[in-house]
Amino acid sequence: MKNFKVSCVQIASGPNIEANLLETSKYIEKAKDAGAKLVVLPENFAIMAANDQMYLEFKEEFGRGKIQDFISGEALKNDLWIIAGTIPISSNKKNKVYSKSIIFNNKGEIISSYNKIHLFDVNILETNEKYNESDVFISGNSIEIVETPFCKIGIAICYDLRFPELFRLLTEKGANLICVPAAFTSFTGKAHWEYLVRSRAIENLSYIAASAQGGYHVNGRETHGNSLIVNPWGEILSIKKNGAGIVTSEIDLNYQSNLRKNFPCLDHRKKIK
Repeated sequence: MKNFKVSCVQIASGPNIEANLLETSKYIEKAKDAGAKLVVLPENFAIMAANDQMYLEFKEEFGRGKIQDFISGEALKNDLWIIAGTIPISSNKKNKVYSKSIIFNNKGEIISSYNKIHLFDVNILETNEKYNESDVFISGNSIEIVETPFCKIGIAICYDLRFPELFRLLTEKGANLICVPAAFTSFTGKAHWEYLVRSRAIENLSYIAASAQGGYHVNGRETHGNSLIVNPWGEILSIKKNGAGIVTSEIDLNYQSNLRKNFPCLDHRKKIK
């Protein structure tokens, strides 16, 4: 098995799609220059809406649209696989869209996609923040494993990180690397983000590449940032704490294979009733 490099992009998107895509393009090129073969973009990379209704206004049909066409072109131009964070994609329900992560190969073709399963409907009393993603988004109902020339990749999105059973299912389906586009709030991120990412890696002896929004947004949100790549032993290989930029690290599949063989906790699981 050959090693390869993955990069995670960190930005602070706003409601202007063109401006967000221009900045995204800059960091995709930096990832290419760093030797990455796979780039992970954060949740809502193309639009962090001023209000939830904007996601309905700028939704795209799956397979076509300004955002998808842009990522397709970037993948082809830079010879990269790109996991396009999340994009608001039309559904068959009125005034509802999917929060969909779309995977493009290095030819600009859509290979796979994943609809966010766990929607962020919470009240954060300490900061008086209220989120109701289910007002505009529809929950997905299936996991996704992506076959790539590098390895099998699982996808999870932001709030999914708090549900370990999803990551275990991805591991059981053969995932070597799990990519997590996210936009964690500053408050919850400071408390839990790094612990959750490292825990999901340790539990599954898996690489985790978590690409996060980071900074202040026009809609009043502050996101935590701290995009990071973690190895199957839970060690942080690279982290971007503040500001826009990228993190890049090598994925060593032989290391992972040997670790799973010599420390076979995944084989020691018992069915408990």
